[in-house]
Amino acid sequence: MKKQTLQQEARYRSLEQTTRRHFLRESTTGLGAIWMASQGLAHASPYRPQHDADNQLSNLQPPLPAKAKRIIYLHMIGAPSQLELFDYKPDLARLDGQDCPQEFLEGKRFAFIQGTPKMLGPQFEFKQHGDSGAWVTDRLPHFSKVVDDVCFIKTMQTDQFNHGPAQLMVHTGQARMGYPSIGSWVTWGLGTENEDLPGFIVLLSGGRQPRAGKSLWSSGMLPSVYQGIQCRSAGDPVLNISNPKGVSRNERRQLLDTLGKLNREAYQEFGDPETLTRISQYEMAFRMQTAVPEVMDISNEPKHIQEMYGAEPGKESFANNCLLARRLAQEGVRFIQLFDWGWDSHGAAKAEALNEGFKDKCRQIDQPMSALLTDLKQQGLLEDTLVIWSGEFGRTPMRENRGGTEMAFVGRDHNPGAFTLWMAGAGVKPGFTYGETDPIGYGAAQNPVHLRDFHATLLHLLGFEHEKLSVPFQGLNQKLTGVLPAHVIKDILA
Repeated sequence: MKKQTLQQEARYRSLEQTTRRHFLRESTTGLGAIWMASQGLAHASPYRPQHDADNQLSNLQPPLPAKAKRIIYLHMIGAPSQLELFDYKPDLARLDGQDCPQEFLEGKRFAFIQGTPKMLGPQFEFKQHGDSGAWVTDRLPHFSKVVDDVCFIKTMQTDQFNHGPAQLMVHTGQARMGYPSIGSWVTWGLGTENEDLPGFIVLLSGGRQPRAGKSLWSSGMLPSVYQGIQCRSAGDPVLNISNPKGVSRNERRQLLDTLGKLNREAYQEFGDPETLTRISQYEMAFRMQTAVPEVMDISNEPKHIQEMYGAEPGKESFANNCLLARRLAQEGVRFIQLFDWGWDSHGAAKAEALNEGFKDKCRQIDQPMSALLTDLKQQGLLEDTLVIWSGEFGRTPMRENRGGTEMAFVGRDHNPGAFTLWMAGAGVKPGFTYGETDPIGYGAAQNPVHLRDFHATLLHLLGFEHEKLSVPFQGLNQKLTGVLPAHVIKDILA
């Protein structure tokens, strides 16, 4: 009975992967394919990575020429205000304190704003820097020195105005849980350059996890070997990485060999691909026991490098994580994701006020993220490493007024209509700004960029066509860019 149940489960999994398009294409005499062609449904075949049977993270070459080999993504959880960092609006400064015109409020949805809020000018001074003349706030003095290595996109847009769904949109292309993250798509498509380390590593700072939690580094419907592995910059880098007390490494090896033999027999009988994933994960965990503690120990870095980042070995911090990101990139990790919590500047309390906590957050990231770019460049890694910085949406040009009354601290509400994202490194134009927002920074005036376009561009830089990198699930060829149109942002490509 148990064997029959397992066979039924394997059959169910097989049917789950069969879409209507597969059925029509394979119908008798090919009539289904003829109909699909007549309906414009027959297009170039999807690209499915072919990893080694015994190693689902084997290093692969992309189908197209690529500029980037790996990605380091710095996400500021809570959505930092672009109007206090990179999108300088002198017109907004002149409107400071005036009632917001009704035309800016009609038909708009806000998380907290009620009634008629006041306009809120930039809270800090701005200056132009570098040969590119990029506008940068005085809160980021270190970053202002590296702007000529950076490509700004100032007209990013999303469909979501609440944190959890918006974070999912940034990292999975969907506002719902259950879809693969960017890092999972990348490691599925390319594997890893270092078989002793995971292809996708996640580092957290700021004291809390993102609102959407581990769904942001989930593998979704892809095999679970492609999900992100959360590591820590303080304490054991990975929970339970050490052998249990009394168990030697040789004993652990013997146990895994026996378990691997049983799992391979199960795969031969039932064909469940998740069995291969389990084998790969056990073997990876075994190799990680020696490789991870070594690469995660930043005390091995020269003192001047630690000081350049502002890193403090043994502590959890964004600075430590930026230094770790360079070390992981150097060791061949494919996708390195940093999340830094604490950027939700509503003004409801001192810690989340633009005139208080926001300044502390700027101090925490300014030196480390600038050092990361400098270090990658001097190590020769920036040529094929793409560094990305973003939040999940922007902030309003109006001051937040919960309950319709002005609050003690200064803050801004959520704005999905415009936010700034920057990239540096492999394949993007340095010292370049793309897109322009309206005079108050509320929406895109020129060259709006949806997150789908951003995702399509990332895949292009890695050597993939976003329409083709897909996996069949629930009747669709699921893609990072989803089912709506997406376009590569060609103007930002070097």
